[in-house]
Amino acid sequence: MDKLTLNKELVPAIQSIVFNREYLYLVGPVDLPCDVNSQVRMFRWYSWIKTPEHIDQKDAQIKYLLDRRMENSQVSSVLTFGSLTENNIFVRLHSICHTGDIFGSQKCDCGNQLRASMERIVEHGSGILFYLANHEGRGIGLMNKALTYLLQQSGYDTVEANEILGLPVDCRSYDEALCILKHLRREGTITFLTNNPSKIEAARRYGFEEVRYEPLWVNESVHNHKYLMTKIEKTRHMLNREVSR
Repeated sequence: MDKLTLNKELVPAIQSIVFNREYLYLVGPVDLPCDVNSQVRMFRWYSWIKTPEHIDQKDAQIKYLLDRRMENSQVSSVLTFGSLTENNIFVRLHSICHTGDIFGSQKCDCGNQLRASMERIVEHGSGILFYLANHEGRGIGLMNKALTYLLQQSGYDTVEANEILGLPVDCRSYDEALCILKHLRREGTITFLTNNPSKIEAARRYGFEEVRYEPLWVNESVHNHKYLMTKIEKTRHMLNREVSR
């Protein structure tokens, strides 16, 4: 790689962030035109990885990232929209959902929540959407999720299926995302687009004080009704459809 090109084009796009006793390397932003409600909206895209190694020199950071051979790794993303210095911004902590986000499965509300979050952020004028890797099936992974789906097909709900297989009901961590959020958003109010109180609690534990939430119940149907009711009855999701879209 030509060193002049490397320094000019890539070096400014890497930030090192202290995370506990490790480091998060945040790469971006990249201008990313996205289709939101049939209109092209310009977001700014970042991605990050966690590593125990601290590298001071910027060109050495790039070499380290290239040498990691990350083509087989899951990596999380961040999309930002508008100015992040506004008094109140919308934030969505979105867990990857292969079936819902990619295929449009109606067994869950994930894909609909992802699209609705982008729409709400654009309408509001500013916000951040995290797309969190290693969160498939609330943290159990895609293959285990497939096994739980087979049990759900026999009548068990999402919580029962996990428990029968000896899997945790929810083992997700939001700490890395919240560390990045604190880096991007130094002060001001944050409104999370969520029905999940665990996300609000995690943010407050991480030191965010001005935290609000807006419920995001979308596209309830015969296919996901039992799934949504299980969220309310067994995983403490907040029942408030007043601002559903």
